Amino acid sequence: MTQIVRDWNTVYDEDTAPWVIGEPQPAIVALERAGGIRGRVLDPGTGAGEHTIALTALGYDVLGLDLSPSAVAYARRNAEAKGVPGARFEVADMLAFADPEVAAPGEFDTVLDSALFHVFGTEPELRATYVRALHRLCVPEATLHILALSDVEAGFGPRIGESLIRESFAGREWELEDLVPTSYRGRVTSVVAEDAVRHGLPAEGPVDVAAWLVRVRRR
Repeated sequence: MTQIVRDWNTVYDEDTAPWVIGEPQPAIVALERAGGIRGRVLDPGTGAGEHTIALTALGYDVLGLDLSPSAVAYARRNAEAKGVPGARFEVADMLAFADPEVAAPGEFDTVLDSALFHVFGTEPELRATYVRALHRLCVPEATLHILALSDVEAGFGPRIGESLIRESFAGREWELEDLVPTSYRGRVTSVVAEDAVRHGLPAEGPVDVAAWLVRVRRR
């Protein structure tokens, strides 16, 4: 775990995270405008904090969590720079909340997962643990939104298929209500440049790549 945290810290300390684009994801902005967010909101894997900052500015009660202390420090600086000092961020390991003996940061009506779920795509046990943690943190009838990179095209980053998503939320505890293709905006930095070029993407700058937008109801 120490090595994992160190790796996440490095991309924030060096500002090379491909997912840090200086603004919220367009798909998430559209989701909010369509009325998809309500009540208390959790932003797991908040990263640079763009969604927590934007939603706080709109008057939502939001908490951004991230495993990386450097990410949380980055997000707090980002919030100050954008004039939203009230945006709330905490360092936390989402997987730990699957354990009922670990104190939870609260219960939430909406969970907004932008590019965290797909990180566990090749790790079935970790993915199952994460889903249990999400269930614990959601109130009954809460909505979970997931924006995840899609395997319908090759490219950098962890990419997952529709069947994996459906499998993860099968059973009586969840109801998968919607799963549609969309796009995810990233940026090509030094940590992914070689991989990006190999897949026909530019060597630097912003890129829009294939993604899934998923809506799941917690039963």
